[in-house]
Amino acid sequence: MLTRRDILKSLGLAPTALPFLGNLSSLAANASVAKEIKKRLIIVFTPDGVVKENFWPVNNGSFISDPSSTAQGALPPILTPFKDLQDRLLLVKGVHNKIRGDGDGHMRGIGCLLTGIELFPGNIQGGSHTPAGWASGKSIDQEICSHLQKDITTATRFASLEFGALVPNKANTWTRMVYAGPNKPIAPIDDPYQMFKKLYGKTTDREDLKSILDEVHGDLAKLAVHLPTEDRRILEEHADMVRKFERELQTNHENKAHSEPTLEEGVVEQNEQMPKISRMQTELLVSAFQADFTRVATLQYTNSVGQARMSWLGIQEKQHDLSHKPNSDIDAQEKLTRINAWYAAEIAHLAHRLAETPEPGGDGFMLDHTTILWTNELGEGNSHSHRDIPWAFIGSGLGFKTGRMMGAGDKPHNQLLLSIAHAMGLSDLDRFGNPDFCGDGPLSGLS
Repeated sequence: MLTRRDILKSLGLAPTALPFLGNLSSLAANASVAKEIKKRLIIVFTPDGVVKENFWPVNNGSFISDPSSTAQGALPPILTPFKDLQDRLLLVKGVHNKIRGDGDGHMRGIGCLLTGIELFPGNIQGGSHTPAGWASGKSIDQEICSHLQKDITTATRFASLEFGALVPNKANTWTRMVYAGPNKPIAPIDDPYQMFKKLYGKTTDREDLKSILDEVHGDLAKLAVHLPTEDRRILEEHADMVRKFERELQTNHENKAHSEPTLEEGVVEQNEQMPKISRMQTELLVSAFQADFTRVATLQYTNSVGQARMSWLGIQEKQHDLSHKPNSDIDAQEKLTRINAWYAAEIAHLAHRLAETPEPGGDGFMLDHTTILWTNELGEGNSHSHRDIPWAFIGSGLGFKTGRMMGAGDKPHNQLLLSIAHAMGLSDLDRFGNPDFCGDGPLSGLS
């Protein structure tokens, strides 16, 4: 059977064009790949809990307040960025992280969030609790991508991609949520330039950005004349997206060429760039999905005990410090609401980018085949509660019924992780993480 590499060789084209061909149905390994309906999953993490009364709607059920009307009811303040995505939004309340054991609330919050299992004993000391180490099991995203990689119709160039924004350069339990297995944390890439290099492989560093398309432009043009109309359109759209993003990288680099004031390393300079980094990572993530480089991704904003200072919102205090203020502190609650609404707006932007991007080689748009899950290590910051952790699903990739809030009825989050796995094709998985918290299996009522 001819591979894509063989085809390139027969046409006299360089292997550097290979990354652009992963989503072309006419070059698929077999016909079933071209017909297969893709499912994609993005898990987005933001830290330190939420202001509950400004996140959760008052009642379960449809977001449409009057069933006889098409008008949609008002969402709580944190969720207002999803106003025009209400019909694509599902909130699941009453799902708790019931994992206990070593580590403080933040450590168990992020370390057990996607693994559903206890942390190993270790020497990382948290606040007023026993020290702990890494998680003792695989995270659900890695379970899913391992399954997808076993099948030629769903295998991709990268099993998964881990994006970050302002994640501290420290290897500890508070900074890792993705695990390849017990004691095997996976660090997110929070430098867009590094992620660009990982995806497209031709940039050397931030000071020497050269066009990867200059090298392959001629080859892509030669290849295009051999493709059917639909694949030629996909190839051209993807090449245009990469070139556009590269120009943005170059412009950003040139704008930084002037002398900058001396700043505290790793805090102010990075902190002020968080909105820019977020949007750059979003473009890379959409591009990676469009090229079918992967179908599973995570996007981690800062870390558990995250201390972003959102000065672009007029907020000078650090997020984690604010999250420890009592609920009676109106000023702190208002600022935390705005902080979480900013995160929501970034996720809504990601959803809109997917919603406006045609599904490559398929019907509809990419959000029709993608689900974004927004979650947190805590339900509430000042109490370090693991009850009512936010679970917000946006998009149709998992086939869940959207446009509503669902009450799960005080269930362990292991069962929700199982539901996500089943929706991604792991229908034989009946236990995940600590089996004591898997109950009767996946949650009912999601679809």
